[in-house]
Amino acid sequence: MRGRDEETGEFLDISRSQNRRAALDVLALGEKLVSLTPAQLARLPVPEDLLPHIAEAKRITAHIAHKRQLAFLAKHMRREDDAVLDAIRNALDANSETSRREVATMHRVEDWRERLLKDGDKALGALLDEYPHADRQELRTLVRNAQAEKAKNKPPRAYREIFQVLRTLLLPAALGLEGVNASSDDDLDDAVDTDTDGDENAED
Repeated sequence: MRGRDEETGEFLDISRSQNRRAALDVLALGEKLVSLTPAQLARLPVPEDLLPHIAEAKRITAHIAHKRQLAFLAKHMRREDDAVLDAIRNALDANSETSRREVATMHRVEDWRERLLKDGDKALGALLDEYPHADRQELRTLVRNAQAEKAKNKPPRAYREIFQVLRTLLLPAALGLEGVNASSDDDLDDAVDTDTDGDENAED
């Protein structure tokens, strides 16, 4: 039977149901870690001693064996301080928010590209009002080239280049990374966790 604090009347220990909920919460966190790519995992404050157990759970695909390995991982995770697990959860939440903002920005990039191709200088003026540091001449040239490509059924090189230029222009501001050198995709991808395949799909 659990004891109570004489002054507050609160229970002094944790109930079995609370223990079970905490264990299931850690198990769910372990499943999230196993589902991440190596690059995503590397951005989290995961203790070194947990990494081999995560890798092993990734390797095992047989259902029962996989569940057993996840339980083994969770057992090791419960030995970590609560502060360590909270730091992992906070980092995951931050990455999720970053991903949502990035996806929203990719849609804006696509919208701006279509506006530029449809309305030309009018759309370009509106873009420059919002992003005055954009290169007017570069974008105007790319838009004209993209329109010519479409008219002549040529490969959409300029069309793709417009996407990359707009991505470099819009994404740092959306993620609060205006100070980051975003002159190339490599610089930008080093600053945020981007999904290259997703970007390529978005521009096709």
